[in-house]
Amino acid sequence: MRVAIQRQIIVMFWTLFSLSSLMFTPAWAADKVQAPNHGALFKVQQGGHTLYLFGTIHVGAADFYPLEPRITAALKKAPVLALEIDPLGDQQPLMRAVQRHGMLTRGGPAGPELSADWRQRLDRLLKQYNIEPETVAAMKPWLLASLLTVSEFSAQGYEAALAVDAHLSRQAHGRGQKVIELESAESQMALFDQMSAAEQLIFLQEAIAGIEDKEQANQAREIADAWRKADVIALDALALKAEMDDSFSGRFVQKVLLDGRNPTLADGMAKLMARENNSVAAIGILHLIGKGSVPELLRKRGMTVERIY
Repeated sequence: MRVAIQRQIIVMFWTLFSLSSLMFTPAWAADKVQAPNHGALFKVQQGGHTLYLFGTIHVGAADFYPLEPRITAALKKAPVLALEIDPLGDQQPLMRAVQRHGMLTRGGPAGPELSADWRQRLDRLLKQYNIEPETVAAMKPWLLASLLTVSEFSAQGYEAALAVDAHLSRQAHGRGQKVIELESAESQMALFDQMSAAEQLIFLQEAIAGIEDKEQANQAREIADAWRKADVIALDALALKAEMDDSFSGRFVQKVLLDGRNPTLADGMAKLMARENNSVAAIGILHLIGKGSVPELLRKRGMTVERIY
């Protein structure tokens, strides 16, 4: 598959990363301008140690930056920055995970295929996004659905190159700070590969339909606007909407990509707090809201969790 396509497909439902523009350092990177609140910021304390927990979004726009002074100050003095995956880390595990979990096995059993009608609808979207059909022919349906989702977000003006996680990683690496990963590309990709071939086909069909009926576009705007304004009410509404989504892909995102990963993310933060003070953990904002969120899990561990904004 082409490198440009391979770099696009990593961002999905705000859980994975794009590796494009890793060397990109925009003029606003120094965070010199006073800025409003973005996302969500929590202060977690236990045993005399403090952790700052920041909610990110895995795509971005130029007006997301600079970040506001409190998170900027916390980042500057943090001994460690913890991310789901470090977008400036070793790319090889990511590429191996894509190959293992996202690509069809040559000579392997053929799964169910799209009907002629669905194939026509898919072809229209590929043409709309200027994607050559042969570049995606070997992708599993879940990975193709991911690529379509990323392409639609890009069409709405939200770029993987401006992802908040990538911005934070550039800042930390530039200061020589330690950056750790709370998860791995292998573990994230393997979650999608849990779906059967038939389920993956449904996943793809729902992605196609969601783009056609503008649901994906609306969703992109809703989460970006809520993050941009640190809008607690809007974020809570998004969490409730996700919990009530009874589509196959909606249930998969909620149960597997959010609820299923939150305990692991909370465990990693608890271990980090036990050995370091004043570190910063930055993860997708959907992990910080709703039932079973990471802040809720940390509270259940006896930690003091304060929402700053």
